[in-house]
Amino acid sequence: MAIENGRRGIVYAVTVPVAISYFAGQLRYMRECGYEVTVISSPGTELDRAAEQEGVRIIPLPIAREISPVRDLISLWRLWSVMRRLRPAITNVGTPKAGLLGGIAALLAGVPCRVYTLHGLRLETTKGLKRRMLVMAERLACLCAHRVVCVSESLRRKADSLGIGQPKQMRVLGSGSCNGIDVAAYSLDESLRQRVGELRRNLGIPEDAPVIGFVGRLTWSKGIDELFHAYCQVRRAMPDVWLLLVGRFEDGEPVSARVRQDIENDDHVILAGFVTDTRPYYHVMDVFALPSYREGFPNVVLEAQAAGKPVVAFRATGCVDAVIDGVNGFLLSIGDVQGLAGALELLLKNKALNASMGKAGRERAHTQYSHERIWEALAQEYAALIDRCGLPLPKAIQERLESDPSVGEPALIER
Repeated sequence: MAIENGRRGIVYAVTVPVAISYFAGQLRYMRECGYEVTVISSPGTELDRAAEQEGVRIIPLPIAREISPVRDLISLWRLWSVMRRLRPAITNVGTPKAGLLGGIAALLAGVPCRVYTLHGLRLETTKGLKRRMLVMAERLACLCAHRVVCVSESLRRKADSLGIGQPKQMRVLGSGSCNGIDVAAYSLDESLRQRVGELRRNLGIPEDAPVIGFVGRLTWSKGIDELFHAYCQVRRAMPDVWLLLVGRFEDGEPVSARVRQDIENDDHVILAGFVTDTRPYYHVMDVFALPSYREGFPNVVLEAQAAGKPVVAFRATGCVDAVIDGVNGFLLSIGDVQGLAGALELLLKNKALNASMGKAGRERAHTQYSHERIWEALAQEYAALIDRCGLPLPKAIQERLESDPSVGEPALIER
C-alpha cells in the first residue's frame, strides 16, 4: 500500500532480523514524523516484534548472509518488486548483503532518496580474494546511494582510505552510532535491582565475586579467544573472578576449537546465550570487555556505559570512538592479551577507578548519544534529501520547520 502521493514512505532493509534492534525507537519516531515506515528483513521474531512495538509494516524476505548467487538474485528481484510496489520516497539499507542488494533494488526501482547506513566493514578482518570482493561490494553499495551514513568517525575515515564511497556522500550523525541510547532505561532502580539479584543467584555467581562481562557474537573477530586467555591470567591473580558471556557461538568466524572447549568446561565461565533484555546482565558485571578486531560503532559499549560500567577494548575501528582511553575505560593494541588482562585486573581491584570511569562513561552516553540527538539528525537529513527531489515533506515535519526554522539546520558531521 502506497502512502499519500505515493512518495512519503521510508523502507528500511537489513539482512537478518536481529539487526532491527539497531533502529529500536527510531522506526516509531519516523512514523510519528509523518512517514509510513516499512521494514524488510529475513523472517524472525525480531521482525514480528517491530510490527508490534514500533507500529510499522513488516515484510519478511529471505536474504542470505553469505554469498549465494542464485539466492541473492532471487532476493534482489523480490526487493525490487517490493520497492516498485511501495514507491517509497526514501530507502535506508544496511548490513552488508541487504546494503548491496537493497541499494541495487532501490536504484532500479527509481527510489528518489537512497541512504546506505554503513554499520561496519567486515572486510577489515579478511584477506585476498574475499577482501577484494567485499571492497567491490561496498563500493557498489555506495554508488547506489545518495548518502552514506557512517556510524562513527573512525569508520568514515577507514572507508575513505579504502576508496569506498565519495567523501561528499559520507555523513556521521552527531557523535556517532546508528541509533543512540536511552540512558535512563539502564538506571538501577529498585525493580531492576531485584532482577539483578535474582539473575546473579540463577547464574550461580557468588554475591561478592568480581565479574568480567561481554555481550555480542561469540566469534574470533570479537576477540573471544583473547578475552578468554586474558580472563585466565586474571584468575591466576584473582581466583574468585568470573567471566559472563552473553551471546551465541557462531559458525561464521568461529573461535578456536580448543578455546571453545575450555570455555564450555570452565566452571567460572557463564554462557548465557542470546537474551532480549541485557540490562540486568550489565549490572551483574563489574567491568565490560570488548576486545574486537573491528566494529562500526559498538552499541554494547554504549549499553555498558549507560549501566555505569568501565570498558576495556582493543584500539579497533569504532571502539576508538566509544572509549576514551583513561577516562571511561582503556584501549589496548589489537591482540594485546597481556595488556587486556592487566587493565581488567586493575579495574576489578581498584574500586575508586572503576566507579569514576563508569560514571564518566554514563555521563558521556547521556550528553552525546541520546536517542533524540541521533533521530533528529537523521530526520533532518531525510528532509534535506526529500526537499532536493522536490517532493512534499510530511505534514508533521513541515509544521516543525515552519514553527522553528533551526530544525532544518544540519546536525551532522560532514567531511
